[in-house]
Amino acid sequence: MDPATFDYALPPELIAQTPAEPRDSSRLLVVHRTEERLEHRRFRDVVEYLREGDVLVLNDTRVMRSRLWARRRPQGGRVELLLLRRVERRPDGAEVWHVLVKPGRRAPVGQEMEAGDDQLQIRVLDRTEDGGRLVELASREGTVSDVLARVGTVPLPPYIRRSLDDPERYQTVYAREEGSAAAPTAGLHFTPELLDRIRRLGVEVVSLTLHVGVGTFRPVRAPTVEQHVMHEEFFTIPASTAEAVGRARRRGGRVWAVGTTVVRALESAVDETGDVRPGSGWTRLFIYPPYRFRVIDVLITNFHLPRSTLLMLVCAFGGTERILAAYREAVACRYRFYSLGDAMLILP
Repeated sequence: MDPATFDYALPPELIAQTPAEPRDSSRLLVVHRTEERLEHRRFRDVVEYLREGDVLVLNDTRVMRSRLWARRRPQGGRVELLLLRRVERRPDGAEVWHVLVKPGRRAPVGQEMEAGDDQLQIRVLDRTEDGGRLVELASREGTVSDVLARVGTVPLPPYIRRSLDDPERYQTVYAREEGSAAAPTAGLHFTPELLDRIRRLGVEVVSLTLHVGVGTFRPVRAPTVEQHVMHEEFFTIPASTAEAVGRARRRGGRVWAVGTTVVRALESAVDETGDVRPGSGWTRLFIYPPYRFRVIDVLITNFHLPRSTLLMLVCAFGGTERILAAYREAVACRYRFYSLGDAMLILP
């Protein structure tokens, strides 16, 4: 399949640079698959589509303060590091991380750097297949995590050109398990009050964890969709969440996935009988049309980049022509796109 199938035209001014206030005031494009129609609502109206017996599954990952500005030693020169994944925690407290660096020419193997006025010492150990680096991080005072909390910043996607007044607006209100390089953006629209209203409807609200990797921003550049190699992400599904999904399916309720990350986690953990198994693991599951979904019935998602694996997953769930037509409608109606933008609800 040609990746160009998933192209669409987007005026740059529709790329959201600031979040909606309040969170649940963002717009919601509702796609009814069976009825072949669209509705234009506000996100808080999502309660009108939920019903008793449904289960709403959230991703409770939290974005790390993983962007660092480092200075090379002894020659000077600034280097930007984006921490992707901890590879090793050593007995002496040092940690080895897989990172992206910019500019790469300033970070050859063996290069030493410091960050946070020498609170963090950095040494480049090796190159990685994706063009990144393996680096050793060490702290003279406190743990590496303590220092990162002080000197690191929350990374924003490259298409957001201004910093947020409140960095917590790039976290969901239920973010708990730190480890993501990016936010699970479909969840940014929820408020505690909206979640309480949903629970009062008789909907089970449960969570899992999938730590979002930086590959989520990368378009498919392979000649065909099938040749694309998916980035690997770590996920954990608690027993309580697996049981809630099973209960909903047995009683005729619907499984709502809040975001593509929830979809990938659940679909990675389903067994041959159709049950979701609890536990942890790594997934490279790449969902694109055609795909037979075995767990989810309803999807809440944001509007995604052209040729992205996220858009391909949404097209697999909602139908490629239907979703691309909905995107054209969203552009015509001046919806706000990408991480800080508006949302889409795809119903059966």
